[in-house]
Amino acid sequence: MYDLGEHFKTTLENKLPDTSCVFKGNKYRITVLTERLVRLEYSNNGVFTDNLTQLVTNRNFKKPLFKVEESNSLLRITTNYFVLEYVKEKNFKGTKLSPMSNLKISLVNSDKIWYYGHPEVRNFNLSAYKLKNDKDRLIQRSLYSLDGFASIDDSKSAIINVDGTLQERPSNNIDIYVFLYNNDFYRCLTDYFDLTGYPPLIPRDALGNWWCKKEEYNDEEIAHLVKKFKDEDVPISLLVLNNWNKENEFIFKDKYKNIKDIIEFLHIKNIKLGLSIDDPIVFKNNTNINLNLKNYLPVDKDGNIPFNVYDPRTIDAFLKLVIHPIDNIGIDFYSINTIDKNHLDRLAIIKHYLYNDRLRLQNIRPIISAHNPTIAAHRYPVLYAGEALVDWNSLKHIPEFNLSASNMGISFYSHDFGGSKGGIEDSELFIRYIQLGVFSPILRIGSESGKYYKREPWKWTLKPRTIVKNFLNLRYKLIPYIYTEAYKYHKYGKPIIEPIYYRYPSLYDDANYNSNYYFGSNFYVSPIVTKKDYIMNRVIHKLFIPEGIWYDFFNGKKYSGNKKYVSFYRDHEYPVFVKAGSIIPMSLNEFNDTKVPSSIELQVFPGASNTYSIYEDDGNTFNYKNGDYLITNLEFLYKKNNYSLTILPVSGKKSIVPPTRNYKIVFKDTKPDAKVTSYVGSNKVDNKSYKDGDDLVVELENISTSAQLTVVCSGENIEIDAIRIINEDIVSIISDLPIKTVVKQRIDSIMFSDKLTTAKKRIEIRKLAHGKDYLERKYIDLFLKLLEYISEV
Repeated sequence: MYDLGEHFKTTLENKLPDTSCVFKGNKYRITVLTERLVRLEYSNNGVFTDNLTQLVTNRNFKKPLFKVEESNSLLRITTNYFVLEYVKEKNFKGTKLSPMSNLKISLVNSDKIWYYGHPEVRNFNLSAYKLKNDKDRLIQRSLYSLDGFASIDDSKSAIINVDGTLQERPSNNIDIYVFLYNNDFYRCLTDYFDLTGYPPLIPRDALGNWWCKKEEYNDEEIAHLVKKFKDEDVPISLLVLNNWNKENEFIFKDKYKNIKDIIEFLHIKNIKLGLSIDDPIVFKNNTNINLNLKNYLPVDKDGNIPFNVYDPRTIDAFLKLVIHPIDNIGIDFYSINTIDKNHLDRLAIIKHYLYNDRLRLQNIRPIISAHNPTIAAHRYPVLYAGEALVDWNSLKHIPEFNLSASNMGISFYSHDFGGSKGGIEDSELFIRYIQLGVFSPILRIGSESGKYYKREPWKWTLKPRTIVKNFLNLRYKLIPYIYTEAYKYHKYGKPIIEPIYYRYPSLYDDANYNSNYYFGSNFYVSPIVTKKDYIMNRVIHKLFIPEGIWYDFFNGKKYSGNKKYVSFYRDHEYPVFVKAGSIIPMSLNEFNDTKVPSSIELQVFPGASNTYSIYEDDGNTFNYKNGDYLITNLEFLYKKNNYSLTILPVSGKKSIVPPTRNYKIVFKDTKPDAKVTSYVGSNKVDNKSYKDGDDLVVELENISTSAQLTVVCSGENIEIDAIRIINEDIVSIISDLPIKTVVKQRIDSIMFSDKLTTAKKRIEIRKLAHGKDYLERKYIDLFLKLLEYISEV
């Protein structure tokens, strides 16, 4: 036993499976954990593992329904999802000619059969290490498969002893978990999280902007940087320092007059400070850390100290003599740099110890950011996809990366939005990076050091600077929604990002649509990852809208679902949609404040009745586990001539929000002449209502959070039927072009003629290359292309 501390200790109490679910022989042990999950163990010496492992935190499941048929030589287990057949004491591997001769598991109501060593070629996999599609990329098998089954080999992950130390597994033993879920992937995820632990609830401010540019700032530079963010109205919540040098030492004395003053200054500005550190591998001779550790750890012939992650004494010394002094200075979190993918086994252990070591600190939820260690990666947020080139190809891979992470139950992946290094700085590319980042679980802006990497929005000209600033501030407004969805991920295991191909598998191989995804329960995003057409100054974007009625989040245009569309997006526009009846909670806090808002905006979309529940807590501690949180339930009742939004009294720890709140309720696509009536309880109260574009805005002040607020909009046909029409897009494009007005009118008469066929329209457009209505060839080509899109509608 080695005493690392109480926060590392584990217990097997209430962690072991029901004995009636365990079937054991001399060399095998088979455990039915759920109707969809089975554990398979094989050991030549008959030694099996009850300990928890790096992967597994629990095997105590509610006893599932299953039937057993057993003889001296055969075992057959049947559930509602699978039928397992095993020849007792035989090696699971079977023979080369008949790999399923000894063990096979058949999916019920399917022709699919899993066996040990199955290639699982229909598994969608996870890009587990780096964003780039190169030799450093590591592909990991995921849980999502069109076969309806997936396996995870736990044979090599370390055992966790009750004292919290890690121990390597015996070699040649088989310990594998097989998930057999058929079409019930979300039940598979539930089983996986029950087995491995649910994702932790991320700190609320971690949903703000991470600043991770690799500059070695001194204290004056940090103060200037923070002031510049404030002056430019660009929010920032987490700042990462890169002052861990090549000798694995953090440099304070050479850079800062007083690091504690810097941290206090940042905290006052609502900014947390993180430190980027390297996996030490070895503590080199004659460094300060080496000299401190020599009194406790053995050195090699060169005077170096190897960092043995399996040695508890080494881990204990590293934490107490290296990490704790940094903690005491006030560093809020760590970002771990891994040398390459060959050290991911070490990374998994380092993340485990660093994360659990932070649990000793003042009841604060830890953040440990690093590459994917491939073992239960969801338990140690946040993951980092690694450095990538500044180019459109890297941007294109980000949605693919995030979606594949969902296949393994991972939501909190971060990227260097803007690109990490190389390439050419391009304002359009930077805008598209940031827009995607705003609708991603983690928004991290980072790059290599250097003044020509323009991650600071104010380094761009007015137009891109303004667009980026507006989107970054939108991100902070959306934190009440994103945090609620993060809570659902933590509580129920529902990923924040859901790939479109979960519901429409045929789209997986369609490059036009396979990067589309649901962002939480109400948003749907179709990322822009290609350059615009510079003639029309818009991106030509193909998108798929799922079943139902959806609204463009920004302009309120209505789209009928289960259809494909072509749309045209200017730089400041982005294809984000919300389903009919959605209620989107948004913060009206002051600049850079991620806390629970005292003033809140609710964007309400018509088309269907719906409910939404906002989750709120203190945002940083574990007090929510003791009931210190609250839920605000919202109910929207939709009728064609009458809307009503009801905000029910808060339920839970009421001190988390102030006794009163201000509300700004935006009824989307609603006529301004609608009659608005508001009630607190049964008492009518005053409100302010006004038109904002096609929306009706209702404002109420100082409304008790302990009372029920109801706002009713009524009138004949009060919904504005804002159906998206491609002709409107074409008119907008024509209007913006730098050509003569009379020519625009001629083009309009051709493009929208009811008398001309598409073929004749093409002829008329080509005629414009000659005569008094002369049109340059580039514009001729543009309108011929636009005719193709009109004809597709």
